[in-house]
Amino acid sequence: MTSELAYLILSTIILVLGIIVTFWVHNQYHLSIVIPESEPSNRVNLPMISVIIPARNEARNIRRCLVALDSQTYPNLEVIIVDDRSTDTTPRILAEFAAETQSRSQMGASPTFRIVQGSNLPVGWAGKPHALDQGYAVSQGEWLCFIDADTFASPHLITSTFQAARSLEADMLSILTYQELNTFWEKVILPIVFTALSVGFPAERVNDPQKPDAIANGQFILISRAVYQAVGGHKAVRGEIAEDRALAALVKGDGYRLVIGDGRDLARTRMYTSLPEIWEGWTKNIFLGLQDRLWLLALGAIVGLIGALALPLWTMLSFYWALTSGSLLAYLAAAQSIILWTYLLYKRVQVSHAMEISSWYALTLPLGAFLFTLMMFTSAYRVLSGKGVVWRGRTYS
Repeated sequence: MTSELAYLILSTIILVLGIIVTFWVHNQYHLSIVIPESEPSNRVNLPMISVIIPARNEARNIRRCLVALDSQTYPNLEVIIVDDRSTDTTPRILAEFAAETQSRSQMGASPTFRIVQGSNLPVGWAGKPHALDQGYAVSQGEWLCFIDADTFASPHLITSTFQAARSLEADMLSILTYQELNTFWEKVILPIVFTALSVGFPAERVNDPQKPDAIANGQFILISRAVYQAVGGHKAVRGEIAEDRALAALVKGDGYRLVIGDGRDLARTRMYTSLPEIWEGWTKNIFLGLQDRLWLLALGAIVGLIGALALPLWTMLSFYWALTSGSLLAYLAAAQSIILWTYLLYKRVQVSHAMEISSWYALTLPLGAFLFTLMMFTSAYRVLSGKGVVWRGRTYS
């Protein structure tokens, strides 16, 4: 009886802590700043905005990205695409698109598109900062807009974000985009990843000038040219894999206004389409983005292991005990596990609804948490061991 009571007490502690942690983890996403869709309030005397897109082996995405930018309502726009030594059909797609839009651009009927052939990667530089720096070097805009090739704008994206930056007096504005999740592995893993990011970098703290937290979404960043130059631009973060976070930290650290908002109605992103792509992409990001927050990396690993292994084990042991002993205490422990799982799955269903995927994917929580934890350990191991991480065919140590 003593051991059974001890197990019930432990089960009760797990239930209480589980509910507290589940509630806390799923209530960190508070984005009070929502960027509304808007039309240009004044089509004259608007500053030029330079959109800069790094493109390395982006044959799958680049045309869709450019077609979306060709339809922008903002009237004073140049689009610069930096072909970062692509080895796929990206250069051909870029050349074809440039030919299609050249006449319309000359007539002022669409943005001007310019293709920059990227140079070899210098020592000490990461690929994306180098590509963006090359795009900046030929740009003319008073504002710079960095967009990833896998991000697809609504027609009002540039207008809406520029007007929001002005109204919020933001020197650097970044948005969270709508994430397109189409494959099984995307729907299993990425909702876990985005929940973890909301815990690590709560948007309300990022938007509070009094708090040191700083992060940006590299899929879309709008920044004043003057501020970009003042903080040193991408030259100042040349070796950073998570260059978006590094640039945001410079901007906020120097006292400029950093804002991150909800722009899911303005742009869509398709990051990865397969398990190997998800593994490579997030293995790159996780440790390098959290290397100055090792406590958060450890917390994520612990919570991931609990969700993947400890909670299922607790449930199986409780039900095994109840079925084999028929003890009232055993049934109470089993009921406690059901209560926690019900609450946890309810919160994951909410996440699934927010990401517009089937509620059934809430049931894949243990699998997603296990894979996410493996990615965290793999990323940390590769960096700490000196093996480095691989991204776009390049190895960074």
